[in-house]
Amino acid sequence: MDTDTTELTEERPEDRPEDRQAKGGLFSRKKKRKKGEPKPAKTLGPLKMIWDEAAKYPAKVLLAFIALVITAAATLAIPAGLKFIVDFGFAEGGDPEKIGEWFRLLLVIVAVLAAGTALRFYFVSWLGERVVADIRAKVQENLMRLAPGFYEENSPSEIASRMTADTTLIQTVVGTTVSVALRNILMAIGGTAVLFWLAPRLTMGLLIAIPLVMGPIMYFSRRIRNISRSSQDRVADIGSIVSETLGAMKIVQAFNQEKREQGRFAKAVEATFDVAKKRILLRSALTAIVILFVFGSIVIVMWRGAIGVTTGAISGGTIFAFVITGGLVAGAFGALTEVYGELLRGAGAASRLNELLNEKPTIAAPDRPQSLPEPPRGSLSFRNVTFRYPTRLETPALKDFSLEVEPGETVAIVGPSGGGKSTIFQLVERFYDPQAGSIRVDGVRLTSADPAEIRKRIALVPQDGVLFSANARDNLRYGRWDASDEEIWEAARAANAEQFLRDLPQGLDTYLGESGTRLSGGQQQRIAIARALLRDVPILLLDEATSALDAESEQLVQQALDNLMQDRTTLVIAHRLATVRSADRILVLEDGEIVEQGTHAQLSEAGGLYSRLASLQFASTQAA
Repeated sequence: MDTDTTELTEERPEDRPEDRQAKGGLFSRKKKRKKGEPKPAKTLGPLKMIWDEAAKYPAKVLLAFIALVITAAATLAIPAGLKFIVDFGFAEGGDPEKIGEWFRLLLVIVAVLAAGTALRFYFVSWLGERVVADIRAKVQENLMRLAPGFYEENSPSEIASRMTADTTLIQTVVGTTVSVALRNILMAIGGTAVLFWLAPRLTMGLLIAIPLVMGPIMYFSRRIRNISRSSQDRVADIGSIVSETLGAMKIVQAFNQEKREQGRFAKAVEATFDVAKKRILLRSALTAIVILFVFGSIVIVMWRGAIGVTTGAISGGTIFAFVITGGLVAGAFGALTEVYGELLRGAGAASRLNELLNEKPTIAAPDRPQSLPEPPRGSLSFRNVTFRYPTRLETPALKDFSLEVEPGETVAIVGPSGGGKSTIFQLVERFYDPQAGSIRVDGVRLTSADPAEIRKRIALVPQDGVLFSANARDNLRYGRWDASDEEIWEAARAANAEQFLRDLPQGLDTYLGESGTRLSGGQQQRIAIARALLRDVPILLLDEATSALDAESEQLVQQALDNLMQDRTTLVIAHRLATVRSADRILVLEDGEIVEQGTHAQLSEAGGLYSRLASLQFASTQAA
């Protein structure tokens, strides 16, 4: 760990490349683990989640099934209609009126088939879109409940890939694959019944081929299932690389790493293609085997049927209808082998979404949360707190840490990188729970209260102004959504953000770009400060809140912060010591422990770590 005492910005655990590589995480475990890895779907069982969602709309499911039965019946009725045309229409001396009757009946069957197909497509497509929308909403709702630590162990970009790629696959399964599977099952069963009606002996010969087909299907389906899951993981890798690279495009181009990143992406694409080739090869082999056995059986049976026609045992219309129906039945069985693989892929996607849906939050309100006292006072207490990050259990971020902060007191926290400064903030917000000791807000243990109620009393200004892809108004009122425009402008004025906001093309309605990229770093930070000002709560957490400002803006914002901090409890993480000279107390953290504390004057005279840091900073400032 870097312990250069001239660098006071604490490095976050998620910012360290070695920690990112060491993290297990929900998805990274899948790629490199064997023992304990979530098993791929071996059956269609995970699709129960999809059925549970679809079952919430019984009317649509029933209508879709009725339309499915109608289309299957109409399809099988066409060969029967052709049989009657051949046997009765042409057999009656070629009477145009008789032939017309049978063809009119056939047209009615075709019209019913067309209407049923349209209705089936509408209802199953509606169900597919509705089910996917509901699943996405439920997964996102659960993701909002999970602690930030979950996203340090699991890549957000890969989670996003699951939310898009896997739900799209489920939409295809519900909107197309399930419908095709059910239609072909009905066609196979109904067609077999029609075949028995037409020619029982020929049908028995045809059915002998079915057991010969099932063996290869079962063998190849298992192989296809495993490779399909691997293929989906490789596609997720591509999405993760794209998201990471595009999000850091300025760094990529600044360091001339375009070719390297393109090479890394090309390697991931080729890996995806290699897995896809294996899947395609297996599915091609499966298709060839099915066609060989099924249609080979049909040819043999038709051969026998043709002999029956020549001997007069079977009519021409019967053998004609038998050939067409046999083709439909064979096609249905062949399609089932293909859709089964798609259903298994859908089951794999459902199982991965279930992992997100069933993930339990590590930070949650107790069954009977203790109420925080009213009115809020803003006191903070750390008592013998020891905390280790889940990804670095061997190294404590805080060791037997104790701190009492009185209401209205301003406490600055300084120290070298990795000392534990930001960890204090994360524990106060209850993003994590300590392994030992307790933390209290207004005398109530955080673990005894509802985390949402705790956070309602806290406003955070992070080191980097975090903005959303929205307009200026929404970004400002994120701290208090019901704030009026007048209150928003007042907060912006106090944060020295009013002028540049009024200069925007549409004022508060101006879209700020993804992550606020249309603003400078200083402007983004001032909006973050205004957002905290607008929240108006008793506890402020300022994580180097003025670090991105120029000297003039910093002075103006510092004045606003000084006014805001009056009668409020404030914890300040400081990089520039000049900004915390007036703090009631300054803590110096090193290796998770308080090594010094006091006022600026007391610590400067003590000759310890703070004095050394201050002399280095102020000397360099004077030299500049």
